[in-house]
Amino acid sequence: MSEIAMRNGKNGRRVFVFMLGLFLFAFLFAAAAYFISVVMTNWSAKLQGEEPPIPVSSDGMLPVLIVDPGHGGEDGGSSSGETLEKDLNLELALALRDICDLTGLPVKLTRESDTALYDLYGDLDDYSGKKKIYDLKNRVRFATEEGGVYLGIHMNKFPDAKYRGLQVYYSPNDPGSVALADAVADEVNGKISPWNGRKSKKATSAIFVLDRLKIPAVLVECGFLSNPEDLEALCDPSYRASLASAIFSGAAKYETGASGY
Repeated sequence: MSEIAMRNGKNGRRVFVFMLGLFLFAFLFAAAAYFISVVMTNWSAKLQGEEPPIPVSSDGMLPVLIVDPGHGGEDGGSSSGETLEKDLNLELALALRDICDLTGLPVKLTRESDTALYDLYGDLDDYSGKKKIYDLKNRVRFATEEGGVYLGIHMNKFPDAKYRGLQVYYSPNDPGSVALADAVADEVNGKISPWNGRKSKKATSAIFVLDRLKIPAVLVECGFLSNPEDLEALCDPSYRASLASAIFSGAAKYETGASGY
């Protein structure tokens, strides 16, 4: 490669990074301004003795967003080479948490490090042969006790490498789950993957957590580790930041009742 070509390549990468940073700054600024408007609108209504026009929880706050990065610890989930699903799930969840913190949307993670959750509540002295089921039960218990809105983060895998893109599943147990799933899918596909025509799907009993939760709950399969394009994108921190921003936007629109959700 010539020196000129290398220089042009570096300049192109700098422009891309700059534009991505500018986009994320503008997005976060707009999101923060929106949440300030939510607080002010509700506060004004409260002072006038009226019901807040924007849905809130009983303590006057927006419902907490429970972000659940799937797998963890000895359970790596799906993989592609040395890339493990559990790690990508966590990185994306942490990026989503940071955006929520910046904008004021209440958020809690089921895990913030590479750990399994089977012994989260110390129910048993010996979890031999029961680690997987207790890991799943504790995710349900955590989300149920926190209340609010549940958002599971996972990565997909399929024998045929041609399949790619996000897929959102929703719990059949709360009517809000469909709207939440559609809001997340619409934001991600609208901002990142307009070619993705997948519709949100109702979860079956095979998805343990969604089958048992009684709150608005969705599981987001963020892409296919079996697809080279998805894999490259999901391993890129800048792409994960964009994806986290889009997922946040969908969850926020659902929670605040914006755009008809």
